[in-house]
Parts: sequence; structure tokens; C-alpha cells
Amino acid sequence: MQLYPALITDALQTVRYPGNGKNLIEAGMVEDDIRINGDTVSFSLIFDKPTDPFIKSMVKAAETAIHTYISPDVKVTVNVASRRPAAPKDAPLLPGVKNIIGVASGKGGVGKSTVAANLAVALAREGYKVGLLDADIFGPSVPKMFGIEDEQLYIHDVDGRQLIIPIERYGVKLLSIGFVVDKEKAVLWRGSMASNALKQLISDADWGELDYFLIDMPPGTSDIHLTLVQTLGLTGVVIVSTPQEVALADARKGIAMFMEDKVNVPILGIVENMAYFTPAEHPDERYYIFGKEGAVKLAEKLGVRLLAQIPLVASIADSGDNGKPIAMTDTITGYAFAHLAHEVTDAVAARNATLPPTTKVELKH
Repeated sequence: MQLYPALITDALQTVRYPGNGKNLIEAGMVEDDIRINGDTVSFSLIFDKPTDPFIKSMVKAAETAIHTYISPDVKVTVNVASRRPAAPKDAPLLPGVKNIIGVASGKGGVGKSTVAANLAVALAREGYKVGLLDADIFGPSVPKMFGIEDEQLYIHDVDGRQLIIPIERYGVKLLSIGFVVDKEKAVLWRGSMASNALKQLISDADWGELDYFLIDMPPGTSDIHLTLVQTLGLTGVVIVSTPQEVALADARKGIAMFMEDKVNVPILGIVENMAYFTPAEHPDERYYIFGKEGAVKLAEKLGVRLLAQIPLVASIADSGDNGKPIAMTDTITGYAFAHLAHEVTDAVAARNATLPPTTKVELKH
């Protein structure tokens, strides 16, 4: 039996690629490298991307077509090539993101999410490109704080990948698990399910170019924290606490987790939230409802920065409930978050000047 290239191409014309319905020749998927040596033939199939889901089935179909339309005795070798090279395994997950900052707390109820939301807005008002991921799987609050609870998520194609489009509000790109679960029901997920959902919001979203990517972490220490440090190289963490002793005790545990040798994520500093109360009619007076300067003393003891003292003001909570973070306003409280933004950027700059680029944590069991 005499083999020649036209016989091969005629056989391959009977194979259709499911992605566009065209046959392999018509779709331009057969490379011009057909090699024939006696009863042996080899050629390459070209795919748009190395992760094409039809690669295996198309290779098998091409082999079957040649055996069916030419001879079952033909020895066939099908090579696979792609127009787009695969990303290297050690390529960064978010190549367009300069700094990744976790906002964490040792316990709930200290205003961590409020600080994260207002810090994101304050950074955006300074002209930075900012993203905020609500990683508090079981208590997502970002949708309400930004007034986007009823927004729909959409996806679009980016270099052959279907990516989630973050919702943008007040200059901040936002994603939260709250967008994809029923806000009236509890999220009953095991740890692995929550971790996988979180990874998808990171890796399958079009975050684009960002100066600061903030992650509102769940309170305490959990699987979610380990998932984050194993998925991303965090530039550093901002710890939020009230001056209250019970909150400070939990804050110490959170700090200890990030400073642990195997994790070793830099602590950018501590934010003392609800630091004091000042009545509107007596602006020069301060009442220390939850204790005085507990977080200030903790920062001094641990040798980390005190980034800001945020006052206890009802309008902060009201603004969050109304979907308009108070950092959007030119008020004394708004200026407090602007000050926090400046301190965070300074802390990040100092960290980047003295420490090597961050890498994700490799934890071995």
C-alpha cells in the first residue's frame, strides 16, 4: 500500500472539531508536517490552547479516521501543538497585582470588614487601583456595605479563559461569596468546599492590574486562612482589634499564626477600631468605652506599627448599612480612614524595601 499526504488529509477531513463544527483540515488544525515512512505516518494537530478539552478525543478520532479510510495496518503518531504556550507552573496567580494585603482579626465583632471596606475606598480615592475580595465565606458583608447585594455576576473571555468580572463600585473591584449564595440562608459548607469556592474567586476572576488587592479574611484562625496563604503570596496582613482585653487576646493569636515560622507573613500593623467615643456636641472630649489604647500597647509590645485609631462613631455603621462607606465622605471619620490608607501604603513600601518578594506558603503534612 502506497501512502501519500493527500490520503492522510482526505481521511482527516472526515473528523469534525466540536468547538466550531469544522473538519480538521478546514479548521486549519493539521500542521504542515506530515511525515510518511513506509506504513508509518506522523503529523501534528494544532489547538488554540494547551488546555483544550477536546485534545484527547481529537487525537483518537484522527487515528481512527486513518485506520478506517486508509488501512488498519497504518502506524499513526499524532503530535499535539498549541498556538498559545502553557503558562509556566511557577507563574504568579495574579500577575497584574502588585500588593496583596490580608485584613484579619482574632475574633468577630471588632469591625474588621468595615475597616477593610473603608480602607479599600480610601486607597481608591488616593488614585490607586484597588480590589477587595470578601473571603469571609460564612459571613459575607461586602455586598451590603457597597450596596450591591442584588448585582448579578457575569463572565467574559480573556485569552481563551472564561473569567468572572468583578463588580466595580466607588473605584474598587469587588467579589464576594455573597454574590453566589442566598443571602437569607446560612452557608452550610465543609471546609474543603469553602476553600475551593474561595480559590475560584481568586483564580477564575479578571482582577486585572491592581496596586492593592485587599482580602477581608474570616475572623479567627481557620482552614480559610491556610488556603489563602497557600494560594497567594501575601505582601502582609493588617490586624484589626478593639482596645478591649478579650479582643486583644484573640488578636495576639491571629498575629502569632501569621508570624509562625512555616507561615511567616509580615504584619504590616494593627488598627485599633472603636478606639474612643466623642460626642458630636463635645468634639474635644473622648470616652474610652472599650478600654484605653489596648491595641496601642499591643503594637508597642510586639514591635509592629500602630496604623490608626478609628473612633467609635454611629455614622460608620450607618454608612455601611446604607451601602456607602464613610471613607467616601470628607468628614473627620472619613479623614481617619484616609490616614489609615496613607499609613498602610507607607508600611507596604517599607516592607517591600526590606523584605524579598512574597511567595505562597508551602505547608507539608
